[in-house]
Amino acid sequence: MMRRRLAAFAFAAFLAPLSAGQRELRFFNWSDYLPPAVLENFTRETGIQVHYATYDSNEAMYAKVKLLGGGYDLVVPSTYMIDRMRKQGLLYPLDRSLLPHFGNLDPRHLDRPFDPGNRYSVPYLWGTTGIGVNAERFDPASLQAWADLWQPRFRRALLLPNDMREVFHMAMLVLGLPVNSTDPAHIEAAYRKLRELMPNVRLFSSDAPQILFITGEVDAGMIWNGVAYLAAREAPAIRFVQAAEGPLLWMDNLAILKNAENPNEAHALIDYLLRPEVARLISESVGYATPNAAAVALLPPAVRNDPVIHPPPGIIERGEYQVDLGEAIGLYTEYWERLKAGQ
Repeated sequence: MMRRRLAAFAFAAFLAPLSAGQRELRFFNWSDYLPPAVLENFTRETGIQVHYATYDSNEAMYAKVKLLGGGYDLVVPSTYMIDRMRKQGLLYPLDRSLLPHFGNLDPRHLDRPFDPGNRYSVPYLWGTTGIGVNAERFDPASLQAWADLWQPRFRRALLLPNDMREVFHMAMLVLGLPVNSTDPAHIEAAYRKLRELMPNVRLFSSDAPQILFITGEVDAGMIWNGVAYLAAREAPAIRFVQAAEGPLLWMDNLAILKNAENPNEAHALIDYLLRPEVARLISESVGYATPNAAAVALLPPAVRNDPVIHPPPGIIERGEYQVDLGEAIGLYTEYWERLKAGQ
């Protein structure tokens, strides 16, 4: 969804000129979502040079892929974007014979409605979106529901992610509406509810939101669980609350683009990321849960049993993934732009 972002960048080490016949791969991923050592080790082992760039939202990734019509091999869309991109023929069918480590994945994270049979995608990381709060400014016990964010005491104190689907998902939960509704009346109602929240919003940002909490630029707001985990390591006063109305569930997935110039190399990197020791390193470094069951078994007990990273089943059962909204996405986008423009 998410989640987890720094400004777009590329690893300079992977952008050196290629020698004749050298294999390469162009990887477009969420920022702050992969330890540099992982790609360094992959290149060292395989000789495949990785050109790495990042984005801060599904919509930004999708727009660039559509605009360029090429340029990338591997991307990491969230659930609803996988759904949209596979329906639009933008994704390359996976060759399981090139993914011998696929069996490390927990079956509970496979064969989801957004990609039946995982024909086009491989789960990468998953998590929840909840409420972050600085306990030195606000009592976490008094902030237990999404609806609480509308209270006047949070004026100019809140962070919202620069993520249209997440923010509207929250508003739908507060209103008791279907979170994936395509009903124009529901979408307008969510927009109007969010307009009421705007006096409390300090900024929209998905770029390293943990820093905004650590530095005290914001005191509460929507936050991805991994961001909360990383923030609390630096500032123990930062707490994560699973909202009473239910969490926002998300899962980001590795997918090869239909027009990829290097599909074999993309398969090679996917399989490398499925190795238990690699998936464990990623999960520990970025603070999100891995869907790789073999990797979970390798995590230190303190991480494996942390309810922020690995919420209990009761929490997960109350959550819901986002799905593709079809043509209704246009109305969501219109209201989103109006909301951010203060209209």
